[in-house]
Amino acid sequence: MKEIKILLVDDDIDFVFIQKAMLEKEGFQVVTAGDKIAGLERARAEKPDLAILDVMMTTEQEGYEMAREMKKDPALKDIPIIMLTSVDAITGLNLKEMAKDPKWLPVEAYLEKPVQPQQLLGEIKKLLNL
Repeated sequence: MKEIKILLVDDDIDFVFIQKAMLEKEGFQVVTAGDKIAGLERARAEKPDLAILDVMMTTEQEGYEMAREMKKDPALKDIPIIMLTSVDAITGLNLKEMAKDPKWLPVEAYLEKPVQPQQLLGEIKKLLNL
């Protein structure tokens, strides 16, 4: 079976370290980036099977912008995206509801930090039909 590659884009080094270790323990190959520019470069170079994006990195909406750019790029548009963020808790807004609008936020799943490992793994398996 082909090794499944996940792109994890988040500027929180500790979060990335923990999530990467957990996903690798489950048998996934994980590539990482700390912002939108590096994330798009990694996505184009690595052709991941799935991407996990934070929202607030260098800018407050960077993850949203990256998701939109990925879905407009013919080489990246079919990569399922999980938005994994604490932006709702920080802002007090319910952006999870807004994620149902594919033009505003074209992601396949929207999860809140902190996320339980089994919840994240469940979403990954569902999106990749594992």
